[in-house]
Amino acid sequence: MSIQSLEKYLPQNTLFYLRKWFSNHYIHIKVTKNRNSKLGDYRKLRDNSHEITINSTLAPQLFFFVLTHELAHLIAFEKFGRRIAPHGNEWKHTFREMLLESTDAYEEDLKAIIIKFSRSPKANFMASPDLVKYFHIENQNDGEVFIEKLSKGENFIYQDQKYLLEGLIKKNYLCMNLATGRKYSFKPLARVKKCS
Repeated sequence: MSIQSLEKYLPQNTLFYLRKWFSNHYIHIKVTKNRNSKLGDYRKLRDNSHEITINSTLAPQLFFFVLTHELAHLIAFEKFGRRIAPHGNEWKHTFREMLLESTDAYEEDLKAIIIKFSRSPKANFMASPDLVKYFHIENQNDGEVFIEKLSKGENFIYQDQKYLLEGLIKKNYLCMNLATGRKYSFKPLARVKKCS
């Protein structure tokens, strides 16, 4: 897929950054159907070309953010060698520089979140509560809420199972599955359906 064919998935004025970052690399980009387990991924192929996959269902600014994350892998591996940790210091440094370079590509209310995130980039998008909350604004009509919005003693449904929120343990929420009695830890930004 060419850079130009990505344009329909991206915010305006981002092709400049991609052309610079792609530079002399041969990259296969595959836009995939939605995957719950990941937003995108990167790998180097046997012929020394590179493959990046990204979910087609992402909002344009999130698509650009994920593409930047994956390109940071390629650039870090090419610059520092294949022995670096995938999300180690070299990748963090590379990703940080790319995010700060491209802040003008993001809407005004997202820029501050991107700058804050760039101070210490995380490997997983879900590790940034600010980013997760920002990109889930449009989905508030689905009847789901972040578990952190519930109170102790409230019931909720997660993956067709009913739970009772028992309380907060450190940063996560301890919840009991009402059918089995087993207890589970939920991250604050887990999206659940509140029982009425």
